[in-house]
Amino acid sequence: MHHGGPDRAVCVYSLERIRSLQAEGHPIDVGTAGENVTVEGVDWDMVVPGAQLGLGDQVLLEIVSFTNPCKTIRASFIDGKFIRIAHKLHPGWSRVYARVLSEGQIHFGDPVEVNSTTE
Repeated sequence: MHHGGPDRAVCVYSLERIRSLQAEGHPIDVGTAGENVTVEGVDWDMVVPGAQLGLGDQVLLEIVSFTNPCKTIRASFIDGKFIRIAHKLHPGWSRVYARVLSEGQIHFGDPVEVNSTTE
């Protein structure tokens, strides 16, 4: 499977999940799992396909799918076990792919809002 395309325009991950993985001993850090955007302060369990993610006052993303981790991020995990963030094995720990609904600029510290269709 190839990276990119309109439904994989942005890869998003949770800072809280990264910190929890670090607490487990994984050498992961912001950006090392291939995400383009790292968010903080959102209920990651609500960031699921169909949900919308507002970044700052301009950008709106729609979550399309959970990502499948691949060997290119193995250095971020103990013993290279990148499957630690595979959605099928560890629901709630995956990164997500999103399509862009509204373009704009985002900056460090911008507010993040999740609008879930499952509410």
